[in-house]
Amino acid sequence: MLATARLSTIGITVFERGWLSSNNVLFQGKESTALVDSGYCTHAEQTVALVQDALQTRPLDLLLNTHLHSDHCGGNASLQSNWPHLTTLIPPGQAGAVAHWDSVALSHEPTGQTCPVFKFQNVLVPGDTVELGDLPWEIHAAKGHDPHSIVLFEPVSRTLISADALWENGFGVVFPELEDIAAFDEVADTLSLIQSLNPATVIPGHGAVFEDVDLALQRARSRLNQFVANPEQHRRYALKVLLKFKLLEWQSIGFGTLLDWYARTPYISQIERRREPISPEEMEHSLHSLISELAKSHALRVEGDTIVNI
Repeated sequence: MLATARLSTIGITVFERGWLSSNNVLFQGKESTALVDSGYCTHAEQTVALVQDALQTRPLDLLLNTHLHSDHCGGNASLQSNWPHLTTLIPPGQAGAVAHWDSVALSHEPTGQTCPVFKFQNVLVPGDTVELGDLPWEIHAAKGHDPHSIVLFEPVSRTLISADALWENGFGVVFPELEDIAAFDEVADTLSLIQSLNPATVIPGHGAVFEDVDLALQRARSRLNQFVANPEQHRRYALKVLLKFKLLEWQSIGFGTLLDWYARTPYISQIERRREPISPEEMEHSLHSLISELAKSHALRVEGDTIVNI
């Protein structure tokens, strides 16, 4: 899936990607160009092509990441290779992990995902501004989904780049909670921050650009309340998200290969709170139950021994 939206009044082109990759937000100012978030690594060639086609002969000057989950920064290395003078800015919380490339601290290895090594030149400090498309954008901390995430806000047009802090129908998995680190309150604080900014237009990390922000906030708070009341529901949701993400990457896979990945992925073991080794039969039952739920919601289909993405 690929759709393009243009916010011409502030010089923005939004590439709405499929859910494997985050949306890309391209700015073309008089003096410089910039891209917010770069998608997943398997889509990197397409990301480069989209940006090249939009910029024509202009170079890409600036690359920003709202946070460092693999679906938001997996195209960084390819963009840096294509534009060697590109300046890359990341949130400060994981600067050390990027500088010394710690794929465990960055969550890429534990989640069973991939992100090629990239470099950065500076950080996006909450409270500061960054010039994008000839306008100053405010940088705000947006803890919850990721403790280091930021959102970007342009106060004149009241446009918010919300990353995974707010989608039209919810928000991203609250990863700290999966590690038994309280973060649901931080999600609530971030939703309150967004409400206080009073955006007229939201460019989410996934899904279409939207304007009914009040309704989106209502949906997000309703989902948050469900997770607070039933943390196991959130854990179950996270398992299905990780499984669906991998299936988006593979498109189709044999059950045995999927089971091997499922058993070996550390984050899945942590979410399931496996205290002792479980039997192969228990592992198969656990995976089959997730596949059944995803099939019922039409997120995949089962063809004999093969699991197919829908």
